[in-house]
Amino acid sequence: MENSRKNNFDFLRLVFAAGVIITHAYPLTASQECDWLCKMSHGQYSFSWIAVRGFFVISGYLIFQSLQRSRNLLDFYWKRVLRLYPALIVVLTLTIALGPLVYKGEIPYWKNEAVKTYFTNNLGLYRIQYAIPGIFEHNPHPFAINGSLWTIAFEFTMYIAVSAFFFIKNKRNLLIPILAVIYLILAKLDTVNFEEIQKWNYPILDWYLIELGVYFAAGSLLAVLGLERLPIAYLTGILLVSLSVFIYMTSRPGFLYASVSMLPLIVLCASLIPVKGVSTITKYIGDLSYGLYIYGFPVQQTLVYFFKPGANTLIISSLLVSAVFAYLSWHWIEKPALKLKNLSKFIGKKKPIAEQTSLH
Repeated sequence: MENSRKNNFDFLRLVFAAGVIITHAYPLTASQECDWLCKMSHGQYSFSWIAVRGFFVISGYLIFQSLQRSRNLLDFYWKRVLRLYPALIVVLTLTIALGPLVYKGEIPYWKNEAVKTYFTNNLGLYRIQYAIPGIFEHNPHPFAINGSLWTIAFEFTMYIAVSAFFFIKNKRNLLIPILAVIYLILAKLDTVNFEEIQKWNYPILDWYLIELGVYFAAGSLLAVLGLERLPIAYLTGILLVSLSVFIYMTSRPGFLYASVSMLPLIVLCASLIPVKGVSTITKYIGDLSYGLYIYGFPVQQTLVYFFKPGANTLIISSLLVSAVFAYLSWHWIEKPALKLKNLSKFIGKKKPIAEQTSLH
């Protein structure tokens, strides 16, 4: 069932994308070890730590709802591809096209083999190529062109995992216990066995599959439980209690337990309680979160290359420049692509219910 109330999902994703840019500014300028939230929590979390996990909570929640509305698996995957790939193709193309502006390699740019593989490797998601030798080699954080792309492979893997529930997508009596068991297993591995899972030999990806998967699973479980159907007063109460526990557990031994249990509730309750002016922000500017996320890192590296700013200057300037790219990406690439999401339009079937878009 789709939530008809106004919500803050788009705004929160925008905040999370900005949080990633804020955290990245410090290592990219070698200004200090981590952002001020990291220092305040004594290394327990940073803006980007909260942001990435928040992204996966929201994604788990909205993607499962999308699965429930999808007519078939082709419909489900088509919508996911349209949300992810058009903007990704453009940012990779622009990266290669503009690369010569910051290239200082020993061989001609277009003869560099890494230039030829950058697009295909990153488009394939599971062979992320961060560097092209000769680009950003002398930056404080050398070589990495777009250090934010790594989460997209994990995101797409979650899409594959959640699609396994398609044939029981509306059977709550089955879904709730199955998703609860999956969530509890992942939560146990992520908290009790955290050091152990980092040493496992993964056939694809790595231990982040569990670290991020637990938050995606929590979002999916709360979607099936129908969190959005709770009265706003209840959601507000859950938000305040969860936030209090999360803050209280900061710098305490049980913080990871509080994180996997409280953070999903904090993120989703904050998303589902409508706030005037916040809930309608994308009506005026569009959904800039994904664009901000995928353009932020290369914009920051480029600004560091040319101007060598400090962390605070980089935060402000990169947010402004990335926002311009994100705005153009949404209005010229992402939004037009999403108009093609209704496959039934091309095969003569009834148009499905419009859905809330997802992904960073």
